[in-house]
Amino acid sequence: MDKIRGFEIAKGFENSNIILPIRKTKYSAGYDIAAAEDCIIPPFKLGDKPTLVKTGLKAYMRPDEYLMLCNRSSNPFKKGLVLANSVGIIDADFYENPDNDGAFCFAFYNYFSEPLEIKKGEIIGQAIFQKFFVVDNDVAEGQRLGGFGSTN
Repeated sequence: MDKIRGFEIAKGFENSNIILPIRKTKYSAGYDIAAAEDCIIPPFKLGDKPTLVKTGLKAYMRPDEYLMLCNRSSNPFKKGLVLANSVGIIDADFYENPDNDGAFCFAFYNYFSEPLEIKKGEIIGQAIFQKFFVVDNDVAEGQRLGGFGSTN
């Protein structure tokens, strides 16, 4: 069977009992993504960088698709969590890149006044595969040579 799209455990997480994403209902668009390890997200202070919550996952897809990382709808209200970049975009060529094997994370800010503990296996967000289109006369020929933020 040819691989079309899906999730795999990223290098370095092979023995970490990573939970592969699933959809909870037959009409869900998103696959629930769990944290790969325990972490603490401190309350936000101006100038802070977001906390990267590891998933231990990488995603493969067709060249004209991307993976959209979205916050859980309950996270802002129940946990004070917002995604630093509003929506994360994982391109098809991020898969198995030489810097980090394509392992993706969620970048969170905690706007509550107390630190928030995320436990390994806790659902932190969702991922949705999407198709994209290019404009006439598109000339993109670059090649991804790195991981997070590598395309400037």
